[in-house]
Amino acid sequence: MSAPFVTLAEIEAARDRTAGHVRRSFLDRSPTLSRRLGHPVHLKLEHQQITGSFKLRGATNAVLSLDAEARAAGLVAVSTGNHGRALAHAARAAGCRALICMSALVPQAKIDGIRAAGGETRIVGRSQDEAQTEVDRLIAHDGMTMVPPFDHPAVIAGQGTLGLEILEDAPEVAAVLVPVSGGGLVSGVAAAIKARRPEVRIIGITMERGAAMHASLAAGRPVEVEEQATLADSLGGGIGLDNRLTFAMTRALVDDMILLTEDEIAAGIRHCYREEGQVVEGAGAVGVAAILAGRVRVQGPVVAILSGGNIDRNDHRRLVCEGGP
Repeated sequence: MSAPFVTLAEIEAARDRTAGHVRRSFLDRSPTLSRRLGHPVHLKLEHQQITGSFKLRGATNAVLSLDAEARAAGLVAVSTGNHGRALAHAARAAGCRALICMSALVPQAKIDGIRAAGGETRIVGRSQDEAQTEVDRLIAHDGMTMVPPFDHPAVIAGQGTLGLEILEDAPEVAAVLVPVSGGGLVSGVAAAIKARRPEVRIIGITMERGAAMHASLAAGRPVEVEEQATLADSLGGGIGLDNRLTFAMTRALVDDMILLTEDEIAAGIRHCYREEGQVVEGAGAVGVAAILAGRVRVQGPVVAILSGGNIDRNDHRRLVCEGGP
């Protein structure tokens, strides 16, 4: 891979840097999904990460990569919830301030999670792009340091540590199912895996409602999309018209992209709870949902990343007990 791609060396350095700060998540075989697919299916239980999502990996690597002056200025970010919670946790561990800007579409449970982790919150507008304008203002006027949710080399490298773990725990893997939003996770995982085993298929999965990366790939350039309410709320938001890394990396490294309906995502959440015993949010359930919907065509073992579990418990109970999206 050539610049500006994040490299395997950067991902390996991120693993060393974040050791002791993040949890190595388990890889668990799913008998029910394996029978359905006809090949072994393993679930990467990243929703059991310390802050409830994979985002802690990238946020921690980014914070630990900053110098003392940048940390002292205070950290600011836009988020759909999970990055904000992760950054708040990492900032508190480093002894610095974190302010998270979000749109009104972010669920209250995720806002509460950020505050519980020690972060300050600010709600701005009804899209991630609108919230980003407040981040830009805080950088310009207050001198704060931005830690982006995805389009940042240290963040991508941190997320890529998941790919290293998958190859170590499932060396025979043929395909990896990765939730896609801004592309930080899928870029990092793909960079790690393709560098060592280029034949492994990386399949990105997202929702039909407001899939910014999918729309951008179709257009051949980053584009804006209208954000919409979705069960996979963590996958909402744009990728940035000035995207520097994740668009190019996703275009080059991801083999396929699957879009899911709200009913399919709901079915994934229910399956995770009823059959796997896991409480997973909509974004975290999309890999399972794609298998259940018959969208995954592979020849060999599969790993599906359960990327997050930060779902409102009342919403989860309604989905599991009452059905429907």
